[in-house]
Amino acid sequence: MTATASRAAAALRQAAGRLRHGWRPVLQDTLAATVAWIIATRVAGHPLPFFAPAAALNVLAQARGRRIRRTAEVVIGVAVGVLVAELVVQALGPRTTGTVFAVLLLTVTLAVAFGASSVSTVQATLSALYLAVVSPPDETLVPVRFVDALIGGAVALVTSQVLSARRPLVPLAGQVRQTFAELAGVLDDTAEALRHGDQNGARAVLDRARHADAAVDRLRDATRAAGEGLRLTVRRRRGLGRLRWVEGSVRQVDLAVRDVRALVRAAVTLTRGDSPVPAELGDALHTLGQAVRAAGDALAAEVGGRERESAGHRARTEERALAAVRSAGRLFTGDATLPLAMVTGQVRDTAIDLLRAVDAGDDDAIPDRVDAAAAGH
Repeated sequence: MTATASRAAAALRQAAGRLRHGWRPVLQDTLAATVAWIIATRVAGHPLPFFAPAAALNVLAQARGRRIRRTAEVVIGVAVGVLVAELVVQALGPRTTGTVFAVLLLTVTLAVAFGASSVSTVQATLSALYLAVVSPPDETLVPVRFVDALIGGAVALVTSQVLSARRPLVPLAGQVRQTFAELAGVLDDTAEALRHGDQNGARAVLDRARHADAAVDRLRDATRAAGEGLRLTVRRRRGLGRLRWVEGSVRQVDLAVRDVRALVRAAVTLTRGDSPVPAELGDALHTLGQAVRAAGDALAAEVGGRERESAGHRARTEERALAAVRSAGRLFTGDATLPLAMVTGQVRDTAIDLLRAVDAGDDDAIPDRVDAAAAGH
């Protein structure tokens, strides 16, 4: 097989792999746009409902959790674009250079003046340009474009919620577990690198830790998506309460990720030194990883409405976190090196943010309990 054929075969395999993992969005986009077209033509009776499928695709292009806002932006953008196109075409006529210039200038100016988002600005401009060049508006088509955009946005919202309509919090619970599992894995691998004095291994873990913010971003996106699903669900009161609990924890999770990244950075420095790394430090990090996993289980159980199970995991989170702090605290002696002191300090900070993430008691009392554990109490 020639090199060109090999590259072509590899490209085809990659394309097939992408389709295996991405067929759901393809099917969703196609169905939503088609259904929007059918409703606009056969139910609403619109002759050329271009904006119905266009609006559906525009809304679905946005990540879940932002689609309600995107729908509003699309509809407002179409309304503004239609208004501008109507006024300009009436004054200058359709399909002229002056009309195109005026439509673009007025639409963008209005969008900027009123602080519109980039989505609204682009939608308004494209709508006005389409109506001024392709299909000039008249007195019967002005509201039709607006209704088409509304139909497309509504269809997109319904389509995007079909798979999670009955249990909109399930994907969030899965993302919670994944986020905390990734953070715990970083701690476990750091512990192994320290136990073996493996500088290269510690650096590899640091590279992972530097990308841990992406896990927090995915957790935020999953939280927004769950909120969007609940807002479109009739029976949602208890779910919204659980969602607020998770929303309040995300900030602390973000801080814990930063703490762990600083901890791994100090661990890399510690592996460069000539002094042996205390075995107890690896044990402390492994115990802290257990606390992180328990915190993830607590949040996931809370999302699922299993309050008793969540309380048990929260208790284990506190027990493991304080045990890790006690182990690290015993290493904080007068002859401790600066990197060792930094690692033990980050164990303390991670424990505090972790306990706050699961809301284990009064926030103001958590640092006192952690400091007491560091002192051996």
